[in-house]
Amino acid sequence: MIHSLFLINHTGDIFLEKHWKSVISRSVCDYFFEAKEKAGDPENVPPVLQTPHHYLITIYRGKLFLLSVIQTEVPPLFVIEFLHRVADTFQDYFGECSEGVIKDNVVTVYELLEEMLDNGFPLATESNVLKEMIKPPNILRSVVNTLTGSSNVGDTLPTGQLSNIPWRRAGVKYTNNEAYFDVIEEIDVLVWDIGKLNPQKLPNLKGSLSVQAGAPKPEENPSLNIGLKIQQLAISGLKVSRLDMYGEKYKPFKGVKYVTKAGKFQVRT
Repeated sequence: MIHSLFLINHTGDIFLEKHWKSVISRSVCDYFFEAKEKAGDPENVPPVLQTPHHYLITIYRGKLFLLSVIQTEVPPLFVIEFLHRVADTFQDYFGECSEGVIKDNVVTVYELLEEMLDNGFPLATESNVLKEMIKPPNILRSVVNTLTGSSNVGDTLPTGQLSNIPWRRAGVKYTNNEAYFDVIEEIDVLVWDIGKLNPQKLPNLKGSLSVQAGAPKPEENPSLNIGLKIQQLAISGLKVSRLDMYGEKYKPFKGVKYVTKAGKFQVRT
């Protein structure tokens, strides 16, 4: 799946590379550099790039680009999720995911990448399993390794590898048969039906609606807090982050609060 991984800083320098199959030349990153120059902002670089012979899938974390090289079609989100897991692992091991920290712990970084992928396919990505195989670096362990010539790699197979649940070690026993779960629900939507707002009459607007607890059904016009983010400028050149609507056809329904008082303006279409 993943043939190679390149770590690139915000200035465009490749400071680390890892190959799991055949070695791929750094010149493949030229397509990424062209897209980065066109995007301007690093966060606007397309996450998936198609080249004549490869697919480039990237993420941007901590002023670093993690660029993976793929030669066959794979689900892009699967690769993106793995790249974020790599960055999270570096964060967990070293405290931060930055160029300086990665260079200072380059041996541990290569050991982690070797265990996380097997022939280009994800193998061990859970933090507790990795920490049993590769000990997190610290000053005392570094001194001992220097004097004895040992490494951070463990000698035994992690117990989590033998468990049906990868993030939980096998053979765990508790005095009480209890389990606690934290359920977190998140929703990111744009609702137009409430209040009969017509999206065609509100060009280039992105917004979020938050319904107050205990509010009636949407058909009954519940109390809402609304914020509309405008990507364009007003005709006068005024930059706005909130929008007040005026006129009968934009008459707000009951319960909607508009925060801004920037005055009347029109939005470019």
